[in-house]
Amino acid sequence: MRAWLFYFLTAVVALQMPAAFSAVNLSHGYAHFSQLKYSPSFTHFDWVNPQAPKGGTLKIMALGGFDSLNPYVLKGTSPINTSDFYQYGISELNAPLMVGQGVFDPSGDEPASSYGLVAESIQYSDDLSWVVFNLRKKATFHDGQPITAADVEFSYRSLLEHGHPQYRNYLSEVERVEILGKHKVRFIFKRANNSQLLLNLGDLPVLPKHYWQNRTFAQTSLEPPLGSGPYRISQVKPGHSLTFTRVKNWWGKNLPVNRGKYNFDQVQVEFYRDRHVAFEAFKAGHFDIYIDHQAKNWANNYRFPSIDNGDIIRAEVPHQLPIPTQAIFINTRRPPFDNAQVREALSLLFDFEWANKALFYGAYQRTESYFPNSPYAAKGIPEGAEWLLLAKWREHLPQELFSQPFLAPRTDGRGLPRENISKALKLLQKAGWKLTAQGLRNKNGQKMQLEILLVNPSLERIFQAYVQNLQNFGIDARMRTVDRAQYKQRIDNFDFDLTLLVLSQSLIPGQEQWYYFHSSQAYLKGSKNYAGINNPIVDDLLDAVLSAPNQHELTTAMQALDRVLLWQHYIIPNWYISHHRIAFRNKFNFVRTPPYTLGIRSWWYKPAEAP
Repeated sequence: MRAWLFYFLTAVVALQMPAAFSAVNLSHGYAHFSQLKYSPSFTHFDWVNPQAPKGGTLKIMALGGFDSLNPYVLKGTSPINTSDFYQYGISELNAPLMVGQGVFDPSGDEPASSYGLVAESIQYSDDLSWVVFNLRKKATFHDGQPITAADVEFSYRSLLEHGHPQYRNYLSEVERVEILGKHKVRFIFKRANNSQLLLNLGDLPVLPKHYWQNRTFAQTSLEPPLGSGPYRISQVKPGHSLTFTRVKNWWGKNLPVNRGKYNFDQVQVEFYRDRHVAFEAFKAGHFDIYIDHQAKNWANNYRFPSIDNGDIIRAEVPHQLPIPTQAIFINTRRPPFDNAQVREALSLLFDFEWANKALFYGAYQRTESYFPNSPYAAKGIPEGAEWLLLAKWREHLPQELFSQPFLAPRTDGRGLPRENISKALKLLQKAGWKLTAQGLRNKNGQKMQLEILLVNPSLERIFQAYVQNLQNFGIDARMRTVDRAQYKQRIDNFDFDLTLLVLSQSLIPGQEQWYYFHSSQAYLKGSKNYAGINNPIVDDLLDAVLSAPNQHELTTAMQALDRVLLWQHYIIPNWYISHHRIAFRNKFNFVRTPPYTLGIRSWWYKPAEAP
């Protein structure tokens, strides 16, 4: 009898494990290259107040508009895509398996950790070739239906087949999904040691199969979808406003990852198409928080009674977040921008120092990396392990890359110096362009033309000086500002010459770098490889990034990637600051602002102030 039981249990275990045996880890979370800060018995995060009172209505703003409440597909614009929306701690996203690495609830005080949300725990092999998510039996959608492994499997297949490319890209690394029980699901990876994929799968939003099976998932919709998070959408005024209402008996409210968060009974979001109008509305009391992205406004326009009497607090809050890559992206799919010498010449004609002095009140630092304010920015010249990574490509890289650090062109802020103009002209001559009385011409007599595509009219004053520099140089340059719908369509189809774009950067870079820079993304409609980078050296370094077994090798590969990208001049880097600029009404309490998020999801109203 005992022998029969032994063989029976052995067979069951074999069915539950992948063919290649590896030791199994069971955990309440996962940390990339480090240890989890919080133990299995933790009760709340250090930067929240677990006793924060609930109540009141938070009024916030978002810039732009929306024409869909389906954030999972390429078609349409959802609120989560509008400026600063993710900072507020609400979204129309369904609760994910884990929290910490995605926009649903980013980590506050750890750079690369995730803890279970829909998943109570995870199991994974030492070689990171598979992961099992053990779901909470009490987790439900807002209609009371339980969240099951079938919903997870449905979410994977729906997002893989019909979702936005950002989902399809990383989900394609999954070999297969297996439902092991009603609350147990396993993902088997195509390659082992795929730590980033484990974290990405933790971010997987769990969609309700019973809700979507009779609806067209790939279509836009203004019907509030069935969710499972702390808030539900209770009112929609298309393109104008949204109201989120806290789910009073939310299944996740007492979990350690949520205690002290989501304290407002309602969150009302008004959408504005113009920042100046929005700021005036903030001054007039129409909403509670204003995250300021304009140096001129921050320097000059906070002299009004509510500031003087303390009703509004204006603060610069330092952070340790990697700064998003903000730059003028050059579309290398189009000639003459497929020539690196032309791109470098265009960079030499951009005068940051003048803009910083005349327009930004000296508020910014010049960006000289794709990864500013992070340890992944290339420094000095390549040495040691980084040099070894790059040495095999030496014949195909600019020799200056090995002998001098990358420095953005500089001026004294009083106009382009003769050296910049002379160097730009020599580069263009090498690329086959000649300066004539009729402007820059190539060997066929064609004039160099370019258009800077914009979506925000306020940017025109910033880039007008750059356009003038280009025109003075003999380039037929112009700006065009279009509405958001047209802008999105043109960007998705790579219908631009130059445009201002921003790439979000994570605390631990991984798969998103592949989406941004890999050659497979260069012609994929809707991809974030905006510059059309199609470079085998970049592809090789991305492989090194994604396969890095430890923090040191990841840092080395990222610095090498940064260096190669910079010396190819795919972008004209812009500027950055390393603090939040935020103004808010003096009726909120919070414990502290953690280093890796603004933390508004942990704020609460002072008891006497809750409206």
